[in-house]
Amino acid sequence: MSSKIWLSSPHMGGNELKYINEAFEENWVAPLGPNVNGFEEDLESFLGENVKVAALSAGTAALHLALIECGVQHGDEVICQSMTFSASANPIAYCGAEPVFIDSEPDTWNMCPKALKKAVEDRIQKGKKPKAIIIVHLYGMPAKMDEITAIAEEFGIPLIEDAAEALGSAYKGKACGTFGRFGILSFNGNKIITTSGGGALVCHTKEDKDKAVFLSTQARDNAPHYQHSHIGFNYRMSNIVAGIGRGQMEVLKDRVEARRTMHQFYVKAFKDIEGVTVFSEPSSDFYSNHWLSAIIVNPEITGKNREGLRMAFLEDNIESRPLWKPMHLQPVFEGAPYYGGNVSEKLFDDGLCLPSGSNLSDEDRKRILVVIDTYFRS
Repeated sequence: MSSKIWLSSPHMGGNELKYINEAFEENWVAPLGPNVNGFEEDLESFLGENVKVAALSAGTAALHLALIECGVQHGDEVICQSMTFSASANPIAYCGAEPVFIDSEPDTWNMCPKALKKAVEDRIQKGKKPKAIIIVHLYGMPAKMDEITAIAEEFGIPLIEDAAEALGSAYKGKACGTFGRFGILSFNGNKIITTSGGGALVCHTKEDKDKAVFLSTQARDNAPHYQHSHIGFNYRMSNIVAGIGRGQMEVLKDRVEARRTMHQFYVKAFKDIEGVTVFSEPSSDFYSNHWLSAIIVNPEITGKNREGLRMAFLEDNIESRPLWKPMHLQPVFEGAPYYGGNVSEKLFDDGLCLPSGSNLSDEDRKRILVVIDTYFRS
């Protein structure tokens, strides 16, 4: 069998070991140290906007702390994009709160501003003003931030950006993850850069960052003994893991360019195949890192379907994946309020994520092309 082509595999830059070895040599193997500080500074410099970054154990941990800092408690409601990975919604449940899911709009596949406003107005009318709004920049595509930010400001609701998939993406020149009160980043093994496992909370004030660091290190009070006045968490990133991140930051711009090149590869591959749409920026306001390239296959036009293409890839040991199953369709969130139409459901039915790694070779691309041409032209 041919070698495996992965959807999005880790891609090392070369200097990761240098930072890791320094940590070992200096015996900095705890959840603090020069690599943690350096990684946070690298991210702050890359994102701009005078943000403050707290490096954490996972993007999910970052989202959990963001909700806590927004005051989310048991019985509260939090609005969340439905078309996303479960990690966007699970921290709402960690807080004992209830999710309110919002449909996508077809341009960016992200939260529909019209459905969002309707949901906010309806929840307020029902006496349950949402405590926060979680939007997601799906597959690296920026959401419609002007409209969404305006709604959050109109009703005085904190906005949290799940930019786990969008490091290197921007809306109108402003980095994704810097629009809301908090932004969330992920460095999981499949992300555009990785620390093997890890994440970060993007803040706009030193106070918010300091609180996140305090809570992520078991909320230990300033005392000579172990004293705790708040519930804390073991969420801080280790100095070893942060060393990987520092090496990855050196190649981040190259990784973004490589992912965008893969997107153009698919635009060209499907150019003459009627009924297949490659997920692309709707205008020059949007700059996507194209973490994952994705397509919509219209079976009424092509006579083919998403699942058939996925199986054709699988037969040649090439990984592809359906789009995220919307959260309002997940058994674990059955019965949660939902606002919108069937945009996200239709995307899930007909959408497919394609191999997008920055380390794909010319030979890999040839194999991918052969499967596409064989499937649609047979």
